[in-house]
Amino acid sequence: MKEAAQISGTGSPAGAGTARATWNAGSFILLLIFGYFWIGIAPFAHYDGKEGLPTTGNLLNQVVVILLFTFSIANVWRSDSREALFAPRSLLLAIICWFCFVSLISFDPATALRRIVYTLLVCACANAALLLPRDTRDFARVIATGTMAVLFLSYFAVVAMPVVGMHQASEVEGALAGDWRGIFGHKNAAAAGMVYLIILGLYIRKAYYPKIGTLIILLAAIFLFFARGKTSTGMLPVVLVIAWLFERFRPLRVPLTIGLVFVINVVLIGLSSSPAASSLLTSVGIDATFTGRSSIWAFALQRVAEHPFFGYGFQLLWGSQYLRNITTESWAYLAAHSHNSFLETLLNGGIPALLLILVWLFVLPLRDAGRAFASENDVVLTRLFLRLWIFSILLACLENLFFANSGPLWFTMLIAVFGLRLQARASLRRTDEGSVGAAGSHPT
Repeated sequence: MKEAAQISGTGSPAGAGTARATWNAGSFILLLIFGYFWIGIAPFAHYDGKEGLPTTGNLLNQVVVILLFTFSIANVWRSDSREALFAPRSLLLAIICWFCFVSLISFDPATALRRIVYTLLVCACANAALLLPRDTRDFARVIATGTMAVLFLSYFAVVAMPVVGMHQASEVEGALAGDWRGIFGHKNAAAAGMVYLIILGLYIRKAYYPKIGTLIILLAAIFLFFARGKTSTGMLPVVLVIAWLFERFRPLRVPLTIGLVFVINVVLIGLSSSPAASSLLTSVGIDATFTGRSSIWAFALQRVAEHPFFGYGFQLLWGSQYLRNITTESWAYLAAHSHNSFLETLLNGGIPALLLILVWLFVLPLRDAGRAFASENDVVLTRLFLRLWIFSILLACLENLFFANSGPLWFTMLIAVFGLRLQARASLRRTDEGSVGAAGSHPT
């Protein structure tokens, strides 16, 4: 079955002359979804360096997600674009069923199943978000509006509410004092968020709004500098170079993406667990613990070795009484997560879960990106999704990104994954006015 991409059918900015500047219900719902995941319902709620965005245990948070899910699905369902919802269906169903199974045999099935339901709602919102705008101009306008709101609130927090907008010496991580975090809970999340915003700004600048796009890039780059997120800052030029090479040299696509991620994981976890390698890294001024991650990785690997096939149930292990009962051998049991998306997936659902996730988030987007570039279906938009995806898979090596439902990082990765699929499978037609439109375009 062909999937009609709602935002990928206008072709390119050349067709902008016939686009309408008015907002409709789909535009407002997309803005609400973007605002919820990027700003949240309590953007200034963090005071101690912890994540300030709401969690799945918050009743208001659950109600908001349910409403966004209902409105977005109802809006998309009225159009032919509904064919693109919940794809690839068979693979997603297999992932859900496996997580449900391992959660049912876990130490807290009720909590795990509730979190699975919440995750499904988040994934559906991200999928529907790409089908809500009428065309690429509509999409760019909404994203530009939401992005400017994120930047305004983040700068407002730094200037008017520094106890919120910047890390303080009185916090647990006192060494981060002065680092900017804005409306994000931590400077690392802020730095990653700013990289995403720079990538969005590059698209907005190239697509329809060059002045606004340039402003977004400048503001996000300045914030990224003062957030002092070395990892995200270093990744940005790497992402842009990889995306450029990916687009032009087909034989390099696998080694530059999946191959690079594999090597990074082997090197990071391998070097951090080797005393000789750690000494060498320290001698050249590199933190061999990767800001404490090495102890957490070693601890997580031990837990994976104990339950390699089924894991511990979906998002159950960290912070649980079960974990405190089975070990106190390392301070790492106090961590919020494993700071590595692949280890976290193994903990959540074992080896089968990791294999399924790798197919969904790595193999299929790699294939879809190749097909999208081959079809030349709005190359600017495909390039946006590719850059977002590459940054996400690199960031996943150092952070818990997969199914991290609170905040913008997982949501933005989903946008990239679903967007690449839509770009690869969009069925285009020629409108009466001569511009290119998507088959099954959204009704107005």
